[in-house]
Amino acid sequence: MGNLIDSSILIAAERGRLDLAEHLERRLDDRFAIAAITLSEALHGVHRLQGVRQVRARALLDRWLQQLPVVPFGRPVAETHAVLGADLAGRGETMGAHDLQIAATAVHLGYDVVTRDRRSFARLADLPVQYW
Repeated sequence: MGNLIDSSILIAAERGRLDLAEHLERRLDDRFAIAAITLSEALHGVHRLQGVRQVRARALLDRWLQQLPVVPFGRPVAETHAVLGADLAGRGETMGAHDLQIAATAVHLGYDVVTRDRRSFARLADLPVQYW
């Protein structure tokens, strides 16, 4: 099974509210990755910190990146992104730009989205979502 981890999981792990390493170790047969936009969000958070907190957060992110490949937002994902966005717009709904990129990446790969956000991804009924 494939799983695309979103930034809410990384934030919870960084704040000590979730043991990401334990979750990954319990599911050794599964594949895990993050979308490029998730990496950008995580790096944004790191760069907003200062001093020791920034150094620690960056080291933690770098450790996670050893286990979590980053999926680029290339043409195939962009095509999926456009289809999902058009479908939402046709229903009069919207989704945050970053969450839509994450959803498109997951749909393109056939992965579940792993998140703590119970609202945003629910707008896409066919998107498999795991809440940690």
